[in-house]
Parts: sequence; C-alpha cells; structure tokens
Amino acid sequence: MGVDYYSILEVTKGATDEELRKSYRKLAIRWHPDKNPNNEEEAEAKFKEIAEAYYVLSDSKKRAIYDQYGEEGLKATPDSQNGASNGSSGSNAENIFADFFGSNSPFDFEYTNHAKSTRFQTGGGGTFGGSGSTFKSKTDRATPSTRSHKAPKVHKAPAVERKLACTLEELYTGTKRKMKILRNVRQPNGETMAENEILTIEVKPGWKKGTKITFPEKGNEQVNQIPADLVFVIDEKPHEVYKRDSNNLVVHQKISLVDALAGTTINLTTLDGRDLVIDITDVVKPSYELVIQNEGMPIAREPGKKGNLMIKFDVKFPSKLTAEQRAGIRHIFGG
Repeated sequence: MGVDYYSILEVTKGATDEELRKSYRKLAIRWHPDKNPNNEEEAEAKFKEIAEAYYVLSDSKKRAIYDQYGEEGLKATPDSQNGASNGSSGSNAENIFADFFGSNSPFDFEYTNHAKSTRFQTGGGGTFGGSGSTFKSKTDRATPSTRSHKAPKVHKAPAVERKLACTLEELYTGTKRKMKILRNVRQPNGETMAENEILTIEVKPGWKKGTKITFPEKGNEQVNQIPADLVFVIDEKPHEVYKRDSNNLVVHQKISLVDALAGTTINLTTLDGRDLVIDITDVVKPSYELVIQNEGMPIAREPGKKGNLMIKFDVKFPSKLTAEQRAGIRHIFGG
C-alpha cells in the first residue's frame, strides 16, 4: 500500500469522520513547526505527512480509492494525471490547518464548535503522495479562510539577563552552579502554566566578569512570540586579599622599613588553597613590584597557562626616631 495514512493519523481503518478530525486536531497542533522551533525540520515533515493523510482520508472518494488500491491507485486517478500530485493544485498543509482551525497559528485558535465541526473541503482531487509533492507551492490556490486569516508575524522577545555573582576562588578553580527558574510554559490547549526548572551552569576556570552564558528560549512563552533567551552574566565578588587585573592577580603587602631594607618573607594562601612562601631579598624601593610568574588567574582560552602574581609594597616608616637610632642609621649608611 505504500504510505499508511491511517497509521500517520493514529486511527484505525474503520475510523469515523469525527475520529479523523479529533486525531488531526491533536497531531497538527503537536507537530506544527511554530510549536517546535528547536526541531523545525522534523516537525515540518511530520506536519506535512499529517496534512496529507487527512487530505486523503477526509475525502470519501479519495479514501475509497486509497482503501482499495492504495497510494498507487490515487496516483493513477485522472486528477493525479492532471497534476494534482505535483502540488500544482489541491491545498497545502498550511491551508488545511487554516481551514480546520480558522488560523495559521497553532497558538491563537480557540476550541469552538465551529472549529470542531469544520471539515476540509477540496475542489481539485488528487493526492499529496506524488514524488514531486510540496506543501508550499506558490501556485497553490488560496481558500477564503487563508485569505482572511493571515499568520501573525512571530517575533523573538528581547533577551533577559541575570547576574551570576562568583567568588574569585570559583573563577580560579571553576565550579558548577544550579539555578532555579520559574517560567510560563504554553500547554497544548493554548493556556500558559508556571513551571519550575533547574539550569546547570558550568563556570570554567579563568572566566572573567562580564562573561555571558546563554540558555536559548528559556524565557516566558507567549502567543505569537518566540521565548526570550535567558542570559547569565558573570559578576565578581570582592576578595579580601587579591584583586584581579585581567589574567593577573595583585596583592598589596605592607612591610616595615627594616624589612624593606634587610629583606623578609611573605606567606600567602593561593586561591586554590596552597601555601605560597616568597622570600624578599631585594631592597624594596618606592614603586618596587615583585612579579611571580604563573601564579595568577587561569587563562580560559589557553588551558594550563596562568597570568602572574604581582606584589605591590607599602613600606611603613617610623613616626619618629631617637637620637641613638639616628646615629646608628648614619653610621650604617656612612652618612
């Protein structure tokens, strides 16, 4: 028999006209391309199959030919030889949907008695089963309903942004964050219902403030509108020891004048919990800065590489000196 129209419509061979209408109503809404923006290609193919099946089975003459001779029998009819099977006549899937529901959109119809009782009416015979069939032929005639019910333009809502505050430790090591969102989701009956959803965000080591993580179309669903993208924007919490400068880390270290002249040792705890011991052997002069290679932030686009740790010094001078201290300093420095 070739194509099994009864299986496509999920009905038995003895299905009544009402059963055909109910099944078409359910399947056409479910597989309408506008209802499946993330799987549009498969949905469009299914939508066409469903329309083709209903086109044939809802017409008593075509159904009788199909039941007796199958798809090949339909192709052999005079209507098919006149071009009905190649899309030059008959109606397309969108027209069938519009005739049935009174609209081209799966979102803006209502289940009225009129919609439930409407049957597709064909004026040309033939089948969609031919090898060159198409549902979007520019030569397809427009029915009154398709002329008066144009599909509304569908726009995408503006993206919704939320801040995602992270500690410097989280941005150093990376982390996973779970975010609970509440969004309105359209149901098959056209109504909206609030639903909770958990989104997992994997923060990569080295990500910077302003990095954006986008979850496509996770905003509220509304009539004639593609849901907005939900965008999380990385924000950085202040740290009590380190300050970030691009891929580098900066530490301000206070030392005494004696340590600045005679040397000292600095102990730091890194952002990943290591103990870092740094010996200062140089004389710390004004604007002196010590650079420790590869102890900065991870570089997100260069795995295994890090920026530098930059230690800036604040030398604490004594507020006053005794005469003996002054004399000792002069003696040491040969003044």
